[in-house]
Amino acid sequence: MVIQQYSVNQHPIQTLITWVQSDEIAIPEIQRPFVWDSAKVRDFIDSLYRGYPVGYLIAWKNPNVRLKDGSISSGKRILIDGQQRMTAIMAALLGKEIIDSDYRRRHIKIGFHPIEKKFEVTNPAIYKDKMWIPDISVVFAPEFKILKTVDDYCQQNNYSNRDDIHESLELLKGIINNPIGLIELNSNLDIDTVTEIFIRINSTGVVLSQADFAMSKIAVNEAYGGNILRKAIDYFCHLAANPDFYKQLIEIDKEFTGSEYFPKLVWLKDEKDDLYDPSYTDMLRVAFTSQFKRGKLADLVALLSGRNFETRAYEESIAEESFSSLRNGVLNFMNENNFKRFVMILRSAGFIDSSLIRSQNAVNFSYILYLTLHSQKIHPAITESLVRKWFVLSVLTSRYSSSPDSQFDYDIRQIYEQGAEIYVQNIINAELSDAYWEIGLPQQMNSSVASSPSFNVFLASQVKMQDKGFLSKDILVHDLITHKGDVHHLFPREYLKKNGLNKGMYNQIANYVLAQSEINIAIGVKSPEQYFGEIFEQIYSGKLKYGGITSMDELKANLEMHCIPTDIFYMNAQDYIPFLEKRRYLMAQKIKNYFYQL
Repeated sequence: MVIQQYSVNQHPIQTLITWVQSDEIAIPEIQRPFVWDSAKVRDFIDSLYRGYPVGYLIAWKNPNVRLKDGSISSGKRILIDGQQRMTAIMAALLGKEIIDSDYRRRHIKIGFHPIEKKFEVTNPAIYKDKMWIPDISVVFAPEFKILKTVDDYCQQNNYSNRDDIHESLELLKGIINNPIGLIELNSNLDIDTVTEIFIRINSTGVVLSQADFAMSKIAVNEAYGGNILRKAIDYFCHLAANPDFYKQLIEIDKEFTGSEYFPKLVWLKDEKDDLYDPSYTDMLRVAFTSQFKRGKLADLVALLSGRNFETRAYEESIAEESFSSLRNGVLNFMNENNFKRFVMILRSAGFIDSSLIRSQNAVNFSYILYLTLHSQKIHPAITESLVRKWFVLSVLTSRYSSSPDSQFDYDIRQIYEQGAEIYVQNIINAELSDAYWEIGLPQQMNSSVASSPSFNVFLASQVKMQDKGFLSKDILVHDLITHKGDVHHLFPREYLKKNGLNKGMYNQIANYVLAQSEINIAIGVKSPEQYFGEIFEQIYSGKLKYGGITSMDELKANLEMHCIPTDIFYMNAQDYIPFLEKRRYLMAQKIKNYFYQL
């Protein structure tokens, strides 16, 4: 017999409003920015007025929890889909404030034209036009008198059809009696099943992540300060990306600025470094895994609910302890010294610009590793080396590109079982063997994607080794990355196209170097044989055309920095494929040498 996993019911909108006001249904996003624009709210209200279907809301009932005194507390419902619709109803019909994308509180006012039965976002022209009711929330206020409103409206507008106006307003006021579907998911469902149900039911195709569920669980638990903790996570992430938000924050949220979290993020107001601007998902992953020694965010959702993994019961003491541990994890993440030290380690590995970092989860687990080693009081020099190596290994091998939760879980458990130094070395031996450096990595570099992990690590190695730009005497690769220098084709693209090579061939990692724009322009569409011949003339005559190199030793040293074989001096299109193979191998060896110096 198949057990029904959810129930479907129709409820009047008024009932749902009452449940929200009495906290019987919690809207966890209420303290986060409302993402609908005013026009979308208008269209939604118009659909309700006309009786059009507006989709189902989905609620997930929190499990019943055993309290410390032995009694059972019934869990409230959490609205996991329909938050924007429910917030739109509260804002437009009841006049409640929303929080916009700048975290400012404001009202959304929707105007109604009773004669034309039309809705518009209220603007100054609507306020001046007596044919409009500029704010429909007045119709839903307890003191609203429909007969008096009809009389006043007809008198002001010299309109004689009172019944027509009465009918329009009755229909408007009757919106709260319209039914809306509510799908209630059983409390005993695990998060993976809830996610699957959500995806299958939700016609918009928006996929909620496990981090979204975790943030919902956090936000609705005010008993253990979850509402403030949720704000701390949101505000930290917003400030990290937009330091100017600090001025608004101190104006708009006095409750939060009086909390223990606020002093911990004040430093972000002067922080301009954008190498690691975490999302709330990143922050949750790091805080949870580093503090709980687990990697699956589904486990965090269960623990915040009070799940005892041994008895499968739900206990208040576990929920309380879990909120306390998560709080500590968030505070450790936010700590200025921790955060800046970690970013400094990434920079010291040559990753000086966010454009070089494509795997956020590689960054996240590297921060977890840093926090773990720091808590174990491992020597800073050892910590820095292990973190650098782990990050580069993770990027090269795409360690967290699929199933990051499972990989996080496995890695953190092994770090605690084997010890960080032993485990990191074991993974290096297994993943970065001689075969990888000799065969695997060169094959990996057979790619046309300039933002590929291999090429980014190669550029980081050049930064670390303070290499000069291609044919540059003084300009560093570091400078070209930070100032967005050109990615130049050693065998110029147009030259190769003229010789019959397609895009996948002429755009190859092993054909790329970072070069100053003027050098790139000077080379134009010449073959290597031709432009290197002109460079030889530059060396012998001293007449500069390509950068400032004036000696053969300088030229050879520059080519070595870029892993360019010197037989390029005499190459043309027919030599291109063998050249790529040679250079891929040399680039892989440079990355290997760089890796073991980290």
